[in-house]
Amino acid sequence: MAARFGPWIWGPRVDLPVFAGSALAALLLVALGPRLMGDGGALPTWGFLLFVIAIDVAHVHSTLFRTYFDQHELSKRPLLYAGVPLACFAAGLLLHAHSSALFWRVLAYVALTHFVRQQVGWVAIYRARAGGASRFDRVLDDAAIYASALYPVLVWHVSPPRAFAWFVQGDFVRLDWQAVLPVAAVLYVATLLAYAVRATQKTLESGTFELGKHVIVLSTAATWYVGIVATNSDFSFTVANVIVHGVPYVALLWVYARKRALAGGAGISVIRGVVRFGFAAFAMLLISIALAEEMLWDRLVWHSHAGLFGWVGELELSEAALGLLVPLLAVPQATHYVLDAVLWRRRDTDATQARALGFGASPTVSSPALPEAR
Repeated sequence: MAARFGPWIWGPRVDLPVFAGSALAALLLVALGPRLMGDGGALPTWGFLLFVIAIDVAHVHSTLFRTYFDQHELSKRPLLYAGVPLACFAAGLLLHAHSSALFWRVLAYVALTHFVRQQVGWVAIYRARAGGASRFDRVLDDAAIYASALYPVLVWHVSPPRAFAWFVQGDFVRLDWQAVLPVAAVLYVATLLAYAVRATQKTLESGTFELGKHVIVLSTAATWYVGIVATNSDFSFTVANVIVHGVPYVALLWVYARKRALAGGAGISVIRGVVRFGFAAFAMLLISIALAEEMLWDRLVWHSHAGLFGWVGELELSEAALGLLVPLLAVPQATHYVLDAVLWRRRDTDATQARALGFGASPTVSSPALPEAR
């Protein structure tokens, strides 16, 4: 008897291109990297436009459709939506006042946590869609994701300086822990093997192959290992890092925006107006905001993409001015990290969010096991 495939979040015709397709595209681009990357493995200008602006930075701003573009949502938790950006700015000011290195280090580790937890969340959603998971399965699922991401990160920390960084060179600490690598490698392989054995056992018992969940685990293991351990270039790291993170998140927010527009109600004029013109309008709005943000970063802080933004002119700011500006420009990103840890939790799931995550109208009835998705 042939195994059934599923369950799905949005259906196989969407889930597989979004999750498996984005991972395969990332791995293919890494394989083609020697022909595509710039000098010394640097990210070329077209790659900066496509991967950093159109995917990475744009996905940050897609959270607007879950939050600040919805007046009803704002009215529900005004202190949260006003307080988080202010708190992020205040924390950034304090960190940057101590040193810019400390500011970027803290932001890098928060970003790392956000990236890993998102993968944990996708697996949790698939597990909830399947229903009936044991505590052992929940622990093993989480362990597989953490092993897939954190073993490569450990290798990064104990290796000689890499040709890439999360934000700026030196943002991750350098650890003299080479002796732990063999033990970590054994645990890494053992955890993924245990996950594979358990997946096989469950398939034989139930006749259902949870393809969507397995794609998340496999793609996480493949892209993190390839982007960090197997290669050593800014191009490879960026491609492997941002595509499998940003593309699924943008897909989720697009589905959410459509469901929110259909649900109706007051205070969603921006959401309704964008959804009316389709995904192209949704994507172009996000890319436009991302372009504007990156132009400010480049002309005021980095001064590294004159070919793209040179027509604007640039300003050389004092250290004191940068101490105010850098934390301010980082507010959208930091706010995204914080809100993403709150918005997708089970207790914050209303009917619209439940539908966007593949459940029925009532999260309490149709998805009793709806996870803490982030």
